[in-house]
Amino acid sequence: MTVSQISVKMPEEAVSVAGVTAYIQALLEQDPQLYQVWVVGEISSAHDRNGHRFLTLQDTETTASIQAVVWRSQRAKLVTPPVAGEQVFLLGQVRVYTARGQYQLNTLQILPAGAGLQALRRRQLYERLAAEGVFDDDLKRPLPTYPRCVAVVTSPQAAAWGDIQKTLKQRQPGLSVLLSPAIVQGAQAPESIAAALARVATDRRAELVMVARGGGAREDLDAFDDERVVRAIALHPVPVITGIGHERDETLADLAADLCAHTPTAAAEQAVPHLAELWAAHDSRRHIVKAALQSAVQMHYEQVADLRRRLEQLHLEQTLQQEQQRLHWYRHRLRQGIPNRLQTAQQHCRYLSQTLQSLDPAAVLKRGYAIVRTERDRVLETTADIQVGDIVQVQLAQGSLQAEVKAVGEPPTSAPEPSSL
Repeated sequence: MTVSQISVKMPEEAVSVAGVTAYIQALLEQDPQLYQVWVVGEISSAHDRNGHRFLTLQDTETTASIQAVVWRSQRAKLVTPPVAGEQVFLLGQVRVYTARGQYQLNTLQILPAGAGLQALRRRQLYERLAAEGVFDDDLKRPLPTYPRCVAVVTSPQAAAWGDIQKTLKQRQPGLSVLLSPAIVQGAQAPESIAAALARVATDRRAELVMVARGGGAREDLDAFDDERVVRAIALHPVPVITGIGHERDETLADLAADLCAHTPTAAAEQAVPHLAELWAAHDSRRHIVKAALQSAVQMHYEQVADLRRRLEQLHLEQTLQQEQQRLHWYRHRLRQGIPNRLQTAQQHCRYLSQTLQSLDPAAVLKRGYAIVRTERDRVLETTADIQVGDIVQVQLAQGSLQAEVKAVGEPPTSAPEPSSL
């Protein structure tokens, strides 16, 4: 077999691989539609290399996929970190990797899609309201212990309304219950719930408000994560208790309420005490008071018995008899002592009387003495105090006279001793 060689002529319009790649790069990177484009898909794989995050974004309905990269400098700016298996919205720029002739998305931002997006919005609202203090424990008000009127915000067609009525009737048959109807699911629910709460505030009869909705899918409770509902609960003038969904569910409305009971039935149980429980508590208190009184009476009885024993040990009759004898002895001493003291006092009085009589100036004058006074009514004691020609008053035992001094003699060198009276 003979093999013949065919000569091939090189075409003049042929371009290099680099030229084709550069052409494609120019087409893609200069297209304004691809400069920043939102792409929705599921992250089928994700891995790190040198601090960068490389992703594969796959279409959820077909097998189409696209490569994406999150550069190290951009990772801290992402709202949601890229995790394999999650559906996301990815904002990126289409870029061509010339070394391999591949295109990829340079990621600028990643947002959760579907339920993840709703969770992001809920988290952002929570953070904003929490920064304002809407969920602070200091704002929680205590529920009235014995409310006489309770308002319920729920759908009149919902099973939750029937459960609440049944529970309240069992616990307190005479309780006044007001229904403020509201749509609790769908796009109109937030505005309807807020309006129902406003009606309760305007009515002003209710002492407690219950916001209730039965269980369902998590997206059915989205109305209770709405800012209008949360603020209406937080700013309501009447304490609010929520019973929304199941035990596992928690909404922003629950966090803003004064008390969260999770389910409608639990909210009704928390709202009012059961009459049977009240009676049992009252009966328990009655027994406690009775026991305390009996204990107090017994204690005082024992104290009285102890005092009686102590009084008996004191021998009061013997002590009283001794005291009576002592009083009798004191009385006898007084009776004997008074006459003696009286006689002594009388003798002393006679002595004082004699002394006064002996010292009486009138008695001295009766013995022939006289009292001489100057014109200034000063008693004259010595001749040195008087001169010839002075007028003096002479007091006698009976009467007085006025005399003129004719002569003054020298006083004696020594005064004679006064005689005893």
